[in-house]
Amino acid sequence: MVLFHHGRGGQEALFGEAKQDVAFQTVPTKRRTGTQILTLCSMMAHSLSRELQMRAKARRRRLDPKRSAAWSFETLNTLRRRFIQRAGRLIRPQGKLTLSMAPNHKVQQDIVRYLSALQQAA
Repeated sequence: MVLFHHGRGGQEALFGEAKQDVAFQTVPTKRRTGTQILTLCSMMAHSLSRELQMRAKARRRRLDPKRSAAWSFETLNTLRRRFIQRAGRLIRPQGKLTLSMAPNHKVQQDIVRYLSALQQAA
């Protein structure tokens, strides 16, 4: 009976992340079509982020009966904060508009890893 429940926490975390990070539980419009479109976009964003992480990271070995996840995923909120919500400044060196950000080698490595995974998938 206990082995049946192993791995269930990962599924619960998946649903919790979908509700919190991709607005899966919101009803933004009074019309059914608008809500369906938002739900589909939310599902696609969540699925694409998981697929990209699976292609960019190595699969973990699973030899235990607890059925833990084969990959360790980062939430969309974590990815959003790391890549999108970063401090920067728009500057105009030599008249060309440029986004200037503080250097962060870990973020740079992650971006390169995800971009190379995208190129291999294409």
